[in-house]
Amino acid sequence: MIVVYAGRRVDAADAKSTRFPPAAVPRVRHEIERILRELGPTAVVGSAACGSDLLVLEAAAALRIRRRIILPFERARFRATSVTDRPGDWGSAFDAIVKTVAAAGDLVELSLDADDAETYLTTNGKIFDEAEAVSQGSAARYAALVLWNGATRGTGDVTGAFLSDARARGWPVREIDTASPSDHQ
Repeated sequence: MIVVYAGRRVDAADAKSTRFPPAAVPRVRHEIERILRELGPTAVVGSAACGSDLLVLEAAAALRIRRRIILPFERARFRATSVTDRPGDWGSAFDAIVKTVAAAGDLVELSLDADDAETYLTTNGKIFDEAEAVSQGSAARYAALVLWNGATRGTGDVTGAFLSDARARGWPVREIDTASPSDHQ
């Protein structure tokens, strides 16, 4: 099985709405590991933004699951715009993960326009394409893991579009709530 993933980044310090508060990170981390253990994938494919993406990549490493990362553009710019621009020490995790994944030949840096509103939606499609490439034509099964607050932000919501794409492909979807800080809220 190949698992594609996408989800919310950790909320900015001045966020007007709660999508993924930093307090939810430990619970989300635990849920990711639980689901990956249940699914038993041979590989995970997605991006490497702060929050959901990096948590999936860390869990996959701990479980010795192959990781394939798709970045929309060069890693330095991605790091600055999608990793270190939020609270938490995501930069060092990104650096370590990307270094290891690149050494394994599983880092894909696309050459998309960082200023184009469609760039991340295009990257979603490439994630699905890469999952199929990773399976190397075998009869691999696929699943999608979507980590979000359960509500779309409307037009341009990359996570919502990813979920819609997974469903349109008929891939089973597992969702993890990122909005609640703990299991008790």
